[in-house]
Amino acid sequence: MNEIFGFSALDLSRFQFATTSIFHYFFVPFTVGFAFLIAVLQTLAYRSGSARMENLTRFFGHLFFINFAVGVVTGIVQEFQFGMNWQGFSNFVGNIFGVPLALEVLMAFFLESTFLGIWWFGKGRIPAWASLACIWIVSIGTMISAFWIIIANAWMQHPVGFEIKDGRAVMTDFSAIVFNPKGLEWSAHILTGSLTVGAFFVLAVSAYHLRRRHEVESFRTSFKVALVVALVGSLGVTLSGHEQGQSAVRDQPMKYAAFSALWDTPTGNQMPESLLALPSNGLRENRLEVSVPYLGSFLAFNNFNQKAQGLNELQREYAAKYGPGDYIPWVWPVYWSFRVMVGLGGVMLLVSLYYVWRWRRGKLDDPGRLYPLLLAMPLAPHLANFSGFIATEMGRQPWIVQGLLRTQDAVSNLSPLTVLLSLVAFWIVYLTLISLDVFLLTRTARAGIHEPDVETPSVPSPEYLPEGQLTGGRS
Repeated sequence: MNEIFGFSALDLSRFQFATTSIFHYFFVPFTVGFAFLIAVLQTLAYRSGSARMENLTRFFGHLFFINFAVGVVTGIVQEFQFGMNWQGFSNFVGNIFGVPLALEVLMAFFLESTFLGIWWFGKGRIPAWASLACIWIVSIGTMISAFWIIIANAWMQHPVGFEIKDGRAVMTDFSAIVFNPKGLEWSAHILTGSLTVGAFFVLAVSAYHLRRRHEVESFRTSFKVALVVALVGSLGVTLSGHEQGQSAVRDQPMKYAAFSALWDTPTGNQMPESLLALPSNGLRENRLEVSVPYLGSFLAFNNFNQKAQGLNELQREYAAKYGPGDYIPWVWPVYWSFRVMVGLGGVMLLVSLYYVWRWRRGKLDDPGRLYPLLLAMPLAPHLANFSGFIATEMGRQPWIVQGLLRTQDAVSNLSPLTVLLSLVAFWIVYLTLISLDVFLLTRTARAGIHEPDVETPSVPSPEYLPEGQLTGGRS
């Protein structure tokens, strides 16, 4: 049986890996950004030596521990899928891909998990400076972890430092892989995006308690810290995303053309950018398009007189270079997911600027009319991340390794029924885990400081200090 319900093993394997990756990605940037914010709060607690700041750090630390504990489980499945569903891919890239994955575990995961346990369970048992050092090691460890995964994915999009031996990619230059320009660009984009995930979560929780007038002084501090990080993260995502798009023109022109639904290479000396389009792969054109002249040239080249190649021209070039086949990705989801990502990035930046303005006017204790929006804003960076992932990964199709290995040649020889059953099982497990995470985070966040009504054996509620007690930090 080559298909089930009209879907092949390749279709189901792609959908399985995409959805389980998105499920896992719900936790990863949250962990990276949230760990950094907690490290900053812990630094403020250490410098002030106040029980108030220490309690605030413990409150958010409790939330972080819940997310970390649940999120770890979701990542285990990812590596197993390489061997189960993508045997051709594993055989081709194993010599290269295994290195960053192993380094991620050895250099980062063990580091962050070990020192997270010391930081959390060592409260009151280790010196304040040691506790501070532990949480900063955790924060740095999460970033190192993300970096190695990004490097692995970047190699698939822009292969460097290798040669082909016996039909397999073999590493020849480790430094070229580590300093892959694509990986460095993505690291900047994803790490700043992670800051927005953590920041908007802390902003929403802080705004909720400010509105309740609960521990106002404490949550005013966390609101200010998160607001600064949200603004920096939103600006960083915008600037790094702009650079990332321009690099795609150079090394993945087909993907960039799909981002813009640019079917035909412009005939003039400038390139427009479509604000609205209904692309059709069947017609190889847009059914509807609203464009702004010269904007595409500026976005792609920082000038008004250059142009990128269109999808149809690139299709002819790729067919001549790689052989017969359809090298144009499914443009509709690539085009629109890219715009959802950009639009949400703009919303995050505007909301950050609005609350900076309120801060300057001395109105930070009152979230104002945008309070309902602020409570929903933690969803924005998650949705932006998911949309960016879809645009990036679908935009490189039909390649799983750009220019070297097609996705259809990388899948394992499995029956569609086998993949469907594993897909259903993964969805059940992942939806259960995410539901549990959201439930625990929401319930614990609403409880506030001095009201720990949620406790699990692996994540005990923090012991809050009495007001006025010094924490042993540097005052």
